[in-house]
Amino acid sequence: MSKDSKQAPHFGGRRGGGRHGMAMAMPVQKAKDFKGTLRRLFIYLKPHRLRLLTVFFAAILSVIFSIVSPKIMGKATTKLFEGMMMKIKGVPGAHIDFQYIGKIIVMLIILYAISSLFSFLQQYVMAGVAQKTVYQIRKDVNEKLSRLPLKYFDERQHGEILSRVINDVDNISTTLQQSLTQLITSLVTIIGVIVMMLTISPLLALIVVLTIPLSIIVTMMIAKRSQKHFIGQQRSLGEVNGHVEEMYTGHQIIKAFGQEKQTIDHFEQLNDKLYQAGWRAQFISGMMMPLMSFVNNIGYMFVSVVGGILVLKNRIEVGDVQAFIQYSRQFSQPITQTANIANIIQSTIASAERVFEILDEAEEVAEMENAIVIPQAKGEVSFQHVQFGYKPNELLIHDMNIDVAPGQMVAIVGPTGAGKTTLINLLMRFYEMGDGKITIDGVDIQHLKREHLRKMFGMVLQDTWLFNGTIRENIAYGREDATEEEIMKAAKAAYADHFIRALPDGYDTILNEEASNISQGQKQLLTIARAILADPTILILDEATSSVDTRTEVAIQKAMNRLMRGRTSFVIAHRLSTIRDADIILVMNHGDVIEKGTHQQLLEKGGFYAELYNSQFSSQQQIG
Repeated sequence: MSKDSKQAPHFGGRRGGGRHGMAMAMPVQKAKDFKGTLRRLFIYLKPHRLRLLTVFFAAILSVIFSIVSPKIMGKATTKLFEGMMMKIKGVPGAHIDFQYIGKIIVMLIILYAISSLFSFLQQYVMAGVAQKTVYQIRKDVNEKLSRLPLKYFDERQHGEILSRVINDVDNISTTLQQSLTQLITSLVTIIGVIVMMLTISPLLALIVVLTIPLSIIVTMMIAKRSQKHFIGQQRSLGEVNGHVEEMYTGHQIIKAFGQEKQTIDHFEQLNDKLYQAGWRAQFISGMMMPLMSFVNNIGYMFVSVVGGILVLKNRIEVGDVQAFIQYSRQFSQPITQTANIANIIQSTIASAERVFEILDEAEEVAEMENAIVIPQAKGEVSFQHVQFGYKPNELLIHDMNIDVAPGQMVAIVGPTGAGKTTLINLLMRFYEMGDGKITIDGVDIQHLKREHLRKMFGMVLQDTWLFNGTIRENIAYGREDATEEEIMKAAKAAYADHFIRALPDGYDTILNEEASNISQGQKQLLTIARAILADPTILILDEATSSVDTRTEVAIQKAMNRLMRGRTSFVIAHRLSTIRDADIILVMNHGDVIEKGTHQQLLEKGGFYAELYNSQFSSQQQIG
């Protein structure tokens, strides 16, 4: 199982459920450069500034129409209270003015309707802004990934890259669509409610404002205690997801080695660790709402008592007390929301920073301004004093010199770690060499357009790669303009047409993610058909017959021989018996070509190759 799977994307992270129910419903990741990342995020929002202004004003108008409602409702309460008191006192002609109250109710319905309309407009416009912004970010990230060198992916866990591309971008999307509008609404509500409370009674407003420090202290205490548990929860979630990904991709190996129990036991340990961290985090953060309610209820109590006294002294009306209690409730909610949103925005900026780190990664070496395209490549390849190391001070290839004529078959043999794959990576410029040069038809590959260079190559590897799509689409992957006739011709040349037509849907058969509905040998024949259709100048073949039956092996070998005909071919060989007819055999060890020649020449030399060949041959005889 690959170490690249150790940390999977946090698919169970923040995508489910509501986000703003509690003030500490998620861990707060801190950005290294908050201001710089925020400014950079605003660059993506800049093209939508007119829409953002619309959102801002819609939020203000929605809140204004909403916050004037309690005061108007208080007038209806006052009128109702006055009418009842006059009846109780026996005032002649006393009655409750239901007509006035009815007008108030109609006015409130209109106000609430207008408020809802502006709220809908705000959400509608912001949804468009958020999705267009994130669309551009995803587009930039995707394009960036295509420009990054292979070294970037080799040095990083695939799960970590996926987490940034999927989870972190999704985090930005959700925050832009929900949290940003809520933040605007909450701030406007706080200001508007303070103004309305001051118009009723500055004394009562002072009582409500005095509860704010207590609310902040409670929030900070709980946030501080729950923070470490939320971070632990997120870390544990990554471990669980990474384990599940590994177990899913390697389920055949697990079953083959009978490791189900150990796998389940390990999962139980990780799951228990996640449970403990999650339980503590949720329990501590869950104390937030009860404590905030306690603080708010103390404020309501003082407002009710002092408000009652003021009514008795005719300083304010009874409806004003009712309105004020509503305002005090409206006041506490946005404060709690603002604290929550501040944490979410901080985490979102951290996510944006992680995404921008990908966008800032060093790309493949830029192509030369006047990059060359070889119109009709012949396939002559030359390595001249090539040096290379994956680490600056640790050379793997010291001084490689190889000359390959057009149409020759070059076999590359050697033990694991000898540098066979490295040679191919340098040839296709997946890695840049340290010194020396590689030429194709006499042209330095660094002077060629990278896209044109790689289109010269066709690859058939031991690990087949087929995507979720039809057989027709998989064969035509290297040539989008391929006709139906050309696709079928390539399939016939690869001895794949027969089995394809035997499938229920023929060329329209959908290959699932693992292509488990066809055999390993059939997969290999499809990759050969793909290479035939692409019609490359140079072939790279990784011996692909080791895991198939003898009959299929014969078909694959025939297809590969037909594919190699007239083309320069580099064959990474594992079984030396398959490369006896190679024009050149390169024997590699520790990154260097230690022997070079034909099969017969190398056997007569009696060196490293002869030793390898004889050991394989004697092993086969013993097995036989």
